[in-house]
Amino acid sequence: MRPLIYAHRGSSGKFAEHTRAAYLQALADGVDGVECDVRLTEDKQLVLLHDATLDRTSNGTGSVSDYSLRELWDLDFCSWKGADIPEEYGGVSDQLLTLSELLDLLRAAGRPLGLAIELKHPSSFGQQLEERTLALLRAEGWDPASSVLDNLQITFMSFSPDALEFLAETVPTRYLCQLVADVDADVVTEELGLGRLAGTAVTGMLRNALAEGERRVNAGMLGWAGPGVDYVRAHPDRIRSWLDAGIQLRVWTVDEPEEVELCLAAGVQEFTTNWPARVHALLPAGNVVE
Repeated sequence: MRPLIYAHRGSSGKFAEHTRAAYLQALADGVDGVECDVRLTEDKQLVLLHDATLDRTSNGTGSVSDYSLRELWDLDFCSWKGADIPEEYGGVSDQLLTLSELLDLLRAAGRPLGLAIELKHPSSFGQQLEERTLALLRAEGWDPASSVLDNLQITFMSFSPDALEFLAETVPTRYLCQLVADVDADVVTEELGLGRLAGTAVTGMLRNALAEGERRVNAGMLGWAGPGVDYVRAHPDRIRSWLDAGIQLRVWTVDEPEEVELCLAAGVQEFTTNWPARVHALLPAGNVVE
């Protein structure tokens, strides 16, 4: 049995993350599923973007939440990657995706697929992010009890225990994944552009939230845990205890041969990767994990 392969923000090693090209390439790579991050625009539209700001992955600047969807459509979300996009994957103006557009792409694939939706927090809109996501899915025909929408098996994940607690009022916990990671104060300070004092404060808040998330996984309150590959390497005993307790593991970002071997040896059920075709070639043949 081989692990499931999910494309991390699409096939984001090849094309710019979260773009139409990245997701179409993921489908061409034969993935079992895809992962996406969702955020709300100023006019409360669900868009696929990882960062709270636009600076890293577009030619725009400032907070995503300060832009309307129409204003985001005017930005370039792919050229920063430096990859030539095939004509059949659309032009520059076609690359930004809403969650609804991703659903359409995946349903058009015509085969069973998984979709792992990450709710990004902190959000200036609070739990409107979860409310809007569930409302959109319901409008598309999603069944909360089975978490199925047409050919899609949908799971939800977040680093925020509060987001998952909110979702658990609607979604069975077997479809909820607590993301976990070790928090490095220097990394937090640099990535968020904070001063030392503010960085220390934010790091403390993140560590508290993640400790609560780990507690909930340990208590069997969720069906999935989502550690990064470095976390798997650093905490083998914890990983083993979760697997022994029947917790499913979704590990990000499994890209290198050594990381594949590490996760295979641990018994991880799902690999999230930027390079799905490359990782697929490193896995044993056989049926996928159910």
